[in-house]
Amino acid sequence: MTNSVKFLPYNTSVKVDDNTSLIRAAMDAGVHINASCGGNGTCGKCRVMIDKGNVEGGISEHISKEDLEKGYRLACLSEVICDLVVRIPIESEIDTSRLNANAGSRHTAKVMYSNIDELRQDGLFIPPVEKIYLELDPATAENNQADTTRIIQHLRMKHDEHRLTMDLNLIRKIPDIIRQGDFKVTATIVRPVRKDGKNEIVNIEPFDTSARNFAIAMDIGTTTVYGQALDLHTGEVLSEHGEFNSQISYGEDVISRIIFAEKDGGLEILHQKVTENINAIIEKILKKAKIGRHEVTTITLAGNSTMTQLLLKINPSYIRRDPYVPASIMYPPFHAKQIDIDLADHTIALIYPGVSSYVGGDIIAGVMASGMYRTSELTLYMDIGTNAEIVIGHKDWMVCTAASAGPAFEGGGVKFGMRATKGAIEDFAINPVTFEPMIITVGNKKAKGICGSGMITLAAKLLEAGVIDSRGKFNQTLDTPRIRKTDDIWEYVIVYKENTQIERDIAITEPDLDNLIRAKGAMYSAALTLLEEIGLKINDIEKIILAGGFGSYVELESAITIGLLPEMDPEKVTYLGNGSLLGCKINSLTNALRRDVANVVNMMTNFELASTPSYMDHYMGSLFLPHTELNDFPKVKARLEKLNK
Repeated sequence: MTNSVKFLPYNTSVKVDDNTSLIRAAMDAGVHINASCGGNGTCGKCRVMIDKGNVEGGISEHISKEDLEKGYRLACLSEVICDLVVRIPIESEIDTSRLNANAGSRHTAKVMYSNIDELRQDGLFIPPVEKIYLELDPATAENNQADTTRIIQHLRMKHDEHRLTMDLNLIRKIPDIIRQGDFKVTATIVRPVRKDGKNEIVNIEPFDTSARNFAIAMDIGTTTVYGQALDLHTGEVLSEHGEFNSQISYGEDVISRIIFAEKDGGLEILHQKVTENINAIIEKILKKAKIGRHEVTTITLAGNSTMTQLLLKINPSYIRRDPYVPASIMYPPFHAKQIDIDLADHTIALIYPGVSSYVGGDIIAGVMASGMYRTSELTLYMDIGTNAEIVIGHKDWMVCTAASAGPAFEGGGVKFGMRATKGAIEDFAINPVTFEPMIITVGNKKAKGICGSGMITLAAKLLEAGVIDSRGKFNQTLDTPRIRKTDDIWEYVIVYKENTQIERDIAITEPDLDNLIRAKGAMYSAALTLLEEIGLKINDIEKIILAGGFGSYVELESAITIGLLPEMDPEKVTYLGNGSLLGCKINSLTNALRRDVANVVNMMTNFELASTPSYMDHYMGSLFLPHTELNDFPKVKARLEKLNK
């Protein structure tokens, strides 16, 4: 039997069969519902309200008796058995405003070759795909050489271009095009990475269009997808836009998505979702910059190994299975249309290479953008997220690894966790006498949850105020009603329900803090393990670069207080922002530095933490705030001792 399911407040309806899960119905309708656990009922984030009708199941420990009576159910555990009207609560709504906002003034890392003038000064401004205007000799009885020969010989003689090729599809178009332009045409040429490689002519246009040469840089993140439109004559970013990765509905982390991809049709669905994101972003940035699709000659993309394989529709199963092998770490240039990107037939896609199953092209792109591979300073590069990647090294060598930090930094695994959208608690202070809170939310809206950077600040301030101890346990002797026990779990109430958007008290619980401690412990212990494996210590680090959207908003002192980052002079910590996107931009502007990419990949030594014995010892030591070795955090130690006297 077929049933109609209507989703409010979107007024979107879909027809589904009996016993279809409600979360599957939402996916089919294109409606987003938070599902951090991938739909197995363990995270409690996919709460929805049944306004009309009834469902089978949907009851869980994540829904109180009071909420059950109001009609709340978990979408992933609910089966459709009749026509329904389902209301999506505000905490599941998607808000991209924070994605497209700047983090504000920070101690920002200098990006290598941030403008085209620097590239020109070093003789490196040679885009991977270039447009060259040609004024050909017209065909005559005396000069009746083939059209393709005429083009190739002109490029060789007048522009010193050699080893030129073109494919059959282009040859078919050439006779009409060059006569349409009265033998005045523009050739689009893709340059090889190797100097002895072949230059491929991929397009011929009538007349002089060489000034209209544009590129797209695209970061394919686990949580977000960002794109920029670039002018290849000025190096200017003409427009940019970001959206949440639609694959989120199938799991917050890469492992959940790999598991989904292994299901029948799963790989196709995940590929389709991310390409829909890419195409939507392309449409927005091209419209804003007044660029035609046919004027885009190249798109450079970077993502972690799983995101890359899902984009390319390559089975990612073996990434999560011992011995953790990706399908490839290097990918040749190809036409963007081959992976369903809605650009012209001649637009070339360039994919950043990776190192291993869990250190992908996004990290290589960030390392390239930061220029750390050209400096003599011993640098710690950290991309903080669900999968936390770390690189340590300088111009002579680099080591890297990935730690499974879990979703806490993205708001997952936290009772009231959410992404950094409007209403998310991002800053927090506490009165040390009354233990009353003061909060700031994204957009200064009523609170509806806590984002990852807010969790870090919360934990740090609660620790300094003596509300929690080094294990993340609440001090139950304090005289405040905000520390209470609910359903056998101790928590601190940050905002009472009358001041929230969600009509529930927003609290931070001991399990929330435990998840945060595990996440920060995974990152810090990964850095310690890498250093120990190469015979160095944490105080040997001369510079820290924080990358990723989350890293741009981390409050440095709080991150050090909880032991996420080593204690270091703040002036030695810099913020790169979206290193993956920056690396794609640089790659779009200079073919010369593309050769460095292969060298960077080859000079990186990857460590699998699961097979590195010392990692677990370091990890266990990191499961305290800030750490069991308090002497490694002397300033934090002194501050805590002073505050708790």
